[in-house]
Amino acid sequence: MKDSAKHIAILMTCHNRREETLGCLRRLFEQKLNPEVKLKVYLVDDGSIDATSEAVQASYPEVKVIKGDGSLYWGGGMRLAFAEALRNDYDYYLWLNDDTMLQPGAVGSLLSAHQSLANRGKSNSIVAGQAQDPITGALTYGGVIRPSRWWPLKFRPIEANGELQECETMDGNCVLIPREVAKLVGNLDKIFTHRSGDWDYGLRARMLGCSIWVMPGFVGTCTRNPESIHWMGTNLPLIERLKKVNHPKGIPLRERMVYSKRHAGPFWYLYWMAPYVYLFVGPTLKKLRRR
Repeated sequence: MKDSAKHIAILMTCHNRREETLGCLRRLFEQKLNPEVKLKVYLVDDGSIDATSEAVQASYPEVKVIKGDGSLYWGGGMRLAFAEALRNDYDYYLWLNDDTMLQPGAVGSLLSAHQSLANRGKSNSIVAGQAQDPITGALTYGGVIRPSRWWPLKFRPIEANGELQECETMDGNCVLIPREVAKLVGNLDKIFTHRSGDWDYGLRARMLGCSIWVMPGFVGTCTRNPESIHWMGTNLPLIERLKKVNHPKGIPLRERMVYSKRHAGPFWYLYWMAPYVYLFVGPTLKKLRRR
């Protein structure tokens, strides 16, 4: 991108929630932006059977729709969208979940936040937007920090306090990544099919000298997704729990190993194995607590 405009690639992935996807795009294209800000949407439709692609192209023909076969999940879909956008050297890359409904000034606020950081000599910064529940107003996604050094793979959200706050990594719902960071960190790691890829990206960025910041206020709404794979349910037979834990939406063994080895320190293997140990001892512990 050689002109003076600010070009932003919007990276999205979807699967069988047409109305939410259309609603997200509507909010995106209603953004109040300076004329020099140009948006280009890269949307991966991962095997939807509800005519999402057709509806998107009918309403928003400028969106680049990339077809998946249903096996990509969040990590694969976002990685494919990111790879397509990286070919064009945008000024910024914005991860956006299709269930996140942006406020009218959200994208402009993210850009202003990054400019503020750049003015402080922190241009290699990722800016995460915070989302709130549309009914309760509670924080659902945003920047996160470790609550304890004893649990290096556990994170909690940072509550908004009216200021830009530095964090350790971020949820992938609404994340602004400048060109400098994208060139340094690259794409999402292909090892992560569905979960952990966003946190891993932020942690890798910090390892490379970048910083992660969370916006002062909310950029939009997003209902927190319930765990769809309840692998810790101690009322389930062990074989069923083993199947669920290795589902892409669970905690697949190899993905957990890579994530733990990369981010949990010298005793990473203990944190790697902890969830799987619970598969076997969980029912016994539950019985003991009832006594």
